[in-house]
Amino acid sequence: MLALILDGRTAIDGARQGIELCLRTVIPSLFPFFVLSILLTSSLLGSSLAVLRPLGRLFGMPDGAESLLIPAFLGGYPVGAQNVAAAFRSGQLTKPEAERLLSFCSNAGPAFLFGMAATMFPRRWMAWALWGIHIVGALFAALLIPGKPAAPVRLTKTSPHSPASALNTAITVMATVCGWVVLFRVLLAFLKRWIFWILPAAVQVAVTGILELSNGCCELLAVTDVSTRFCICSGILAFGGLCVTMQTVSVTAGLSLKPYFWGKLLQTLFSLALAALIAYGIWLPFGVLSVGALVIKLQKRGSFSRVFGV
Repeated sequence: MLALILDGRTAIDGARQGIELCLRTVIPSLFPFFVLSILLTSSLLGSSLAVLRPLGRLFGMPDGAESLLIPAFLGGYPVGAQNVAAAFRSGQLTKPEAERLLSFCSNAGPAFLFGMAATMFPRRWMAWALWGIHIVGALFAALLIPGKPAAPVRLTKTSPHSPASALNTAITVMATVCGWVVLFRVLLAFLKRWIFWILPAAVQVAVTGILELSNGCCELLAVTDVSTRFCICSGILAFGGLCVTMQTVSVTAGLSLKPYFWGKLLQTLFSLALAALIAYGIWLPFGVLSVGALVIKLQKRGSFSRVFGV
C-alpha cells in the first residue's frame, strides 16, 4: 500500500501494461479455447474416444474422462484445470480423481507457445521441441504422481452446455485470469524499478517467468545465449508461474492443489533437464533412460494390455 501511495506512477504504468498484455495476447490466445473447451468437454465427457483411450489409460484416467486431455494440452493455462474442476462439480469425477488429474491436466497451449514463445527463437524446431518437452513432462508427472487405478465404471454423459452458457462461463473465467495478470504486472513493475536492475539478465527473465509466464516469455530476448534461453523457456512453461497458480486456485474451488504443485514440480524439473540435454546435444542417453523408466512404471502398474486394451 505504501509503495502504491509513494510511487503511484509505477503502479499505473504496470496496470496499463498488464491490460495491454491481456488485450493483445492473453484474451486472443485463451478466450476462444475457453469457449470451445467448455462446449467440447461437456459434450464428450463420458464418451469413450478411441483415439485418446490408450493415452487416457496410460495417464491412469477413468474411462470416459479422456476427453479432458483435449483442453489439457490444447487449451492453455488454466483451461485444463477449469475443465477438470467443472467435471468434479458436475459429479463426473470424485475428489481424489479430480485432484490427481490436476497434476498433469493444466498446461501451456499451442496457441500461446507458437504465438509468443516461438518468436523468441531463431529456429522453428525449437518451438516444436518445447511443446514436445512440455507434453512428455506432463506424462512423466502423471506416471509418478501416486493414485488409485482408474475405476472400472465408465463416466456417464451429462447434458452439454448451451453456447450461451459456455460463453458466460468463459467470460467469467477470462475476467478472473486477466485480473491476476494485471495484478502481477503491477508487482513486476515495482520489482523492475527497485530490485531487478542488480540481477543478471538471465536471472531477471527467470524470476519474471516464475511470477508471470506471459511477461517472462516477452523478456526472453534479453538472454543472448540461445541455449540458456531455451532452457529458461522450457522451465517457466512447465511451471506456469505464480500468476497461473493463482488463476488455477480461482477456478478449482473445493479441490486440494497439493497434487497440482507436485505435478508442476516434477514437470518443471524434467523439462529443465531434457531442455538442457537437447540444447547442449546430449539427448540419446537421456532418451534411452526415459523410455526405460516409462516401461518399468507401466510394468509396475500391471501390463501394457490395460493401456492399449488388448
